[in-house]
Amino acid sequence: MAHLLHIDTSPRRNSFSREVSAVFAAAWRTGHPGGDYTYRDLGADPVPPVDEARTEIAIQASATGVRKLADMSSAVRTPAQERSWAVSRPLIEELLAADVLLIASPMYNFSLPSTLKAWIDQISFPWLPLAGRTAVVVTARGGSYAPGTPRAAHDYQEPYLQAYFETLGLTDLHFIHTELTNALHVPFLAEFKDAHQTSRAAALEAATALVTSIGRRLQLSS
Repeated sequence: MAHLLHIDTSPRRNSFSREVSAVFAAAWRTGHPGGDYTYRDLGADPVPPVDEARTEIAIQASATGVRKLADMSSAVRTPAQERSWAVSRPLIEELLAADVLLIASPMYNFSLPSTLKAWIDQISFPWLPLAGRTAVVVTARGGSYAPGTPRAAHDYQEPYLQAYFETLGLTDLHFIHTELTNALHVPFLAEFKDAHQTSRAAALEAATALVTSIGRRLQLSS
């Protein structure tokens, strides 16, 4: 049965990204009662940024031609590197065990929160085999970055994640956006409250629909 890895990144417990990811996860677990489910809350328990030892591991792995996780021990040589690898390896193992990756991320300053970026930096190696997996990215944005809007060109969140995952061979990637969240509390955006509620409702509906379509496709390919 399919294994879902669910990652929340917002520091806000009642965030919109958490709301939509929770709907997806609940529907997934209902539809796949025999599957595995792993949850990681980077907002509550962030991983540390990479340190010097972690960069040394990456250099040594590349220099010695490491191509898989099982061979990474050859690139870990000092006590400091062992401590650093003890952070990265469980995260990588957790990711590789999953068939479907669910990431919930607010947009911060047109891009990713540091919690998600630190996780990405910790797991990233050129050999990371993500081909054949599915990823769903749930976002929440204070404004609107939809095509044709004035700020569409300032969306460095979706294009970054698209490029990152495609580089590692993961091409089955889906985005669900809840937009205009700031309309609820920023006075000059108050006129967009209805548009926000429409976006939120569409995101919740999309989350449930994606569970069905992804589950059906995985079932057909198994």
